[in-house]
Formats: sequence, structure tokens, C-alpha cells
Amino acid sequence: MTVTKNQNGSTVILTVEGRLDTLTSPQLEKEIGEITNADSLEFDFSKLEYISSAGLRLLLSTHKNYAKKAGIVITNVNDTVLDIFDVTGFKDILNIK
Repeated sequence: MTVTKNQNGSTVILTVEGRLDTLTSPQLEKEIGEITNADSLEFDFSKLEYISSAGLRLLLSTHKNYAKKAGIVITNVNDTVLDIFDVTGFKDILNIK
């Protein structure tokens, strides 16, 4: 998995490429933990191939942490990942555009 960070004002955009699973979610968690100057996060999943329950848990905890601020948004989700969000109910919890 590759994570690229860009800042746009008070929003940090994280472009995630590859698979977000048990092996790679700690890497993304570390990247998120290093962000100290953002009110909101945007996850660009245009290059994300797969997300497991470990990745979903990380998104849920990040969603809860940023709910006190401006929140998180998930963009450019492919059909495979969107199906996972739909089946698990995360489509109703997370802000997916």
C-alpha cells in the first residue's frame, strides 16, 4: 500500500493505493496519527483495490475522531470497495462522494 499526503487549507488529502487490510492498516493509522494540523481528512480511494475489516475499523475510528472537527470524506471509490461499504452498512455511516 502507498499513501500520499497533500494539504489543501485545513484539509489533508490521503490518496491510498493498493490494499487496505490487516497488514497495511497500521501504516495508514500511523500516517493519520502524524497529522496534527487538519480539521478534516479526505480519503481518495481512486487507486484502492480492496478494504478489509481492519481498514473499515480504522475508517470508523478516524470518523469518530474527526467528528469533533470538520469530519472526513471518502472520494473516488470504485465499485468493488463501494460494494463492501454497502454490504457492511458503512455507506450509511461515512461521507462517501
